[in-house]
Amino acid sequence: MELPEIVSREEWLVARKRLLADEKEFTKRRDELNAKRRQLPMVEVAEDYVFEGPAGEVHLLDLFDGRQQLVVYHFMFPPDWNAGCPNCSWFVEDIGALKGLYELNTSFVAVSRAPYEKLAAFKEEKGWTFPWYSSAGSRFNYDYHVTLDESVVPLSYNYRSKAEWDALPSGGLVQGEQPFDLHGMSCFLRVDDDVHHTYSTYGRGCDSMGFTTNVIDLTALGRQGT
Repeated sequence: MELPEIVSREEWLVARKRLLADEKEFTKRRDELNAKRRQLPMVEVAEDYVFEGPAGEVHLLDLFDGRQQLVVYHFMFPPDWNAGCPNCSWFVEDIGALKGLYELNTSFVAVSRAPYEKLAAFKEEKGWTFPWYSSAGSRFNYDYHVTLDESVVPLSYNYRSKAEWDALPSGGLVQGEQPFDLHGMSCFLRVDDDVHHTYSTYGRGCDSMGFTTNVIDLTALGRQGT
């Protein structure tokens, strides 16, 4: 790995101020992008999705826990796995106390297709405290395009169709037998008892929300191939 050049403090300060101008421009663009995200239209969720959690069966509205907003992390954990995806696990390791989100009238949960018993056992093993629900038996994962199965819904991930993925130089998205799971994050807004889908992001759209990824991007060695 190539290390940074060694220079004097004066030379470093010149380079740092040059980068600071770029950072300020990035911050401005990020604020503009966040404003555009808030202006996206929303779609009413008509499907009555059922999940399983520590208290048994619950519905999508229940996941709000009385709050106005809900953020769902689509955690890769198919029914036939005995442990969650290592990358998803690495991401959720950064999730601490949810008090700040709750104070902003927003709930957070993870959702996976594995049976709740597997999720609960893995969560206990890891020492995690965030709410985690099973979507087994519902179309939730399929409708939000984190479980890909062409026999259920047309294949789409990160807003690209199968044909669009296949046309990419990387050679396409689909590998292995369907169904298979990927990760993502979706946001919902409650208006009275009506639930609306406002936003979903996939792939690297999630890594900007992680503590570790944000901190490591500030360092000289960066992500070190991860």
